[in-house]
Amino acid sequence: MKKSTLVLSLVLGATLVAGAAGGAVWFLLPRAAAAGGQAPVVEEAKPDTQEYRYVTLDKVVVMLRGRDGEPLAHYLAVDLVFKAPVKKEKATKAQLPLLRSIAVQALSHYTREQASMMSVEQFTKALNEAIAKRYASDRQEAPFTQALVGKLIIE
Repeated sequence: MKKSTLVLSLVLGATLVAGAAGGAVWFLLPRAAAAGGQAPVVEEAKPDTQEYRYVTLDKVVVMLRGRDGEPLAHYLAVDLVFKAPVKKEKATKAQLPLLRSIAVQALSHYTREQASMMSVEQFTKALNEAIAKRYASDRQEAPFTQALVGKLIIE
């Protein structure tokens, strides 16, 4: 009976020591790495206190590319929303014809099959990339911070 009690005590003691060591490493390692400069320190993002307005661009209709010999035309209709600082709302509204043109150019390269397989996030990313590329080529700053997809219909 004494032998089994001794073995049980050793196993329990080893488990407690291992748990304490693991807890100490978990607790102290991030602080030691940050103090030693080994691990990158992530700065907290400052909350965005700027006030925004949302400028809409409704009913952008795009004819999707068809496959060779396909008799029917397919369309994509999208409503866009631009997140603009209050001070730049008027400038964003003045840019709506250009933004419509950029959206049509960016989305007209897709076939119906490609478009139907894409998520709203993928459309948003493609549009934002096309807009950023256009403003960079014009050497202008966009008067808004982000383009969002408000509605998407593929027919």
